[in-house]
Amino acid sequence: MKIKLLFHYLSYLQYPLMIFVIFFALEPYLNGFFDSEDKMNLALDSINNMLIFMGLGISFSSLQDTTKTSLKFEKKIWENPKKGIWIIALIILLSFSTLAFGVFGYFITENEQIKEVSFGAIVLGVGLIGFLKTGIEVFDNHRKDKNVPTNIS
Repeated sequence: MKIKLLFHYLSYLQYPLMIFVIFFALEPYLNGFFDSEDKMNLALDSINNMLIFMGLGISFSSLQDTTKTSLKFEKKIWENPKKGIWIIALIILLSFSTLAFGVFGYFITENEQIKEVSFGAIVLGVGLIGFLKTGIEVFDNHRKDKNVPTNIS
């Protein structure tokens, strides 16, 4: 039980990682993006770093306790079977399209900077797959129709 609790506490590392995401999103503007001649390189480097740290942050969020929800809004979604399935379908679409974009971009292009951004998309896609697993577990733990008794004789 203590190891499980340790992983739940490790899930809070998602928040500092998301601060890095915000930093990398703002980095081009903070480093003279508008004055730079090499705007595209600066933007692609920042996007790559942002995607990598976002993937890591989402990966750490998948370590959270799936028997609890933190927001009333979140609980309403996961308790409703139709909304829960809709959200899971949305996460599936987002996960695999991001992963496909990353893999496609990594193997198709010759441009090294696009390959780096594609690598960032792959890291984000893998993190989203972990998030998908967590979403399925949360949905399974909270759905209202799961605990309804059935009259099977």
